[in-house]
Amino acid sequence: MPKPAKSQWDFGELFPTEQSRKVLSVTELTWQIKRLLEQQVGEVWVTGEITNLRLQSSGHIYFTLKDADAQLNCVLFRGEAQVDRSLLQDGRKVTLGGEVTVYEPRGQYQLRVTKVELQGIGALQVAFERLKEKLKAEGLFAPERKRPLPRYPQRIGLVTSPTGAAIRDVLHVVERRNPSLEIILAPCRVQGDGAALEIAGAIQLLNEFNAAQLSGRDQQSALDLILVTRGGGSLEDLWAFNEEVVARAIFNSALPVVSGVGHEIDFTISDFVADLRAATPSAAAEIITEGAFSSCKFLSEASQRIRQLAQQQMEDKRYVLTQTVQRLARVHPRRRVNDWLQRLDDAQASLLRCVKQGARQHRLAWQNLSDRLARVRPAVLLGQRREVFGQVERRLHEQVRRQLESWRNALGSVEGRLRLLGPEQILARGYSITTDAATGKVLREAGEVKAGQRLRSRLKAGEVLSRAEP
Repeated sequence: MPKPAKSQWDFGELFPTEQSRKVLSVTELTWQIKRLLEQQVGEVWVTGEITNLRLQSSGHIYFTLKDADAQLNCVLFRGEAQVDRSLLQDGRKVTLGGEVTVYEPRGQYQLRVTKVELQGIGALQVAFERLKEKLKAEGLFAPERKRPLPRYPQRIGLVTSPTGAAIRDVLHVVERRNPSLEIILAPCRVQGDGAALEIAGAIQLLNEFNAAQLSGRDQQSALDLILVTRGGGSLEDLWAFNEEVVARAIFNSALPVVSGVGHEIDFTISDFVADLRAATPSAAAEIITEGAFSSCKFLSEASQRIRQLAQQQMEDKRYVLTQTVQRLARVHPRRRVNDWLQRLDDAQASLLRCVKQGARQHRLAWQNLSDRLARVRPAVLLGQRREVFGQVERRLHEQVRRQLESWRNALGSVEGRLRLLGPEQILARGYSITTDAATGKVLREAGEVKAGQRLRSRLKAGEVLSRAEP
């Protein structure tokens, strides 16, 4: 540090010595952060939603755990055999247990997963799917074991809570659609611990009641079917109808069972096992009373329907009668004779038209033949041919004259070129052609001339004889 100033002119050291500092490499800093996280945070439980799930060929699983404001990189190594990997799916909410650490090559912190648990409703959903697959494999959902419902039930058993909204909906629909339907209530809880056993017991109780009625003399008091129902709610609220004991009680029931649990979007195990599934309690009551309701509606509309059918029959018969009268009028003998007379008139008119048209065609043909004979008279034809022959003769003479003129011009041109290339033109410029006087061979080089050889030199005009000297 600079020295403190002792006066207004003493500023201390202007350039103090640099303090000693420790410089870390990236690897060292990352390693310290990793050790700090592992020591201070260590093993934790984190909850969130899975996203970006990817399974590597090495067997490791990488994914991101996120919530509304942040996200965390996670890795599940292949060696964690105690973890159920099927629980990891994109979009699924889970609770993860593991160790917070740093992946040094990238300098990012991540959670090394060692435990996986489904969060809240997810665990119930897994249990639902497992029980569903188990019962399906045993044949409890088989379509061939579904029994048809009686069309006109007289007495039904109702398994539901006596204080819930479902029983009010069922009674309201039954009173409106089939007030004569008798209902035997087997009250039970439909939610909470022990509710599944009460529901199964109520179903068994109604079956025992029905068996007692059938074995006794009062068989008219026997039940036609059982309705198991309750209002809507969450998956936890409806869980009693997803218990195996309820499913087996429905399966073992001697009476057909209708399941009307929850709302339209709710599905329970009892829906799959029951002989018929209704979307809501009201819909279940409507299905059960449909036969009587539709029959009453049919009877109430029967008189109007009969009146409409009778009126329709009258209209049809009137139409058939009208068509028959018209058909008889069309086949009356007088009308047929009139048709024949009209056809005779048409045939006569057509015959007259044909005769006139034939005469017109023959007249036109004779006129055309006369014109052709007039056009082919021999004198006229010979005059035309003579004129054509004269024209052809004149054209031939003209072509021969032009061809001779063309050849004459070409010959003159060739003659001029030959004259220019001839030796006379070269001799006219002062040159001469020397040949051997004895043989007439043209001498082109001095080496070909021998001493004493007689030579002949041709000039433009005349020749000169000479002898070569050595």
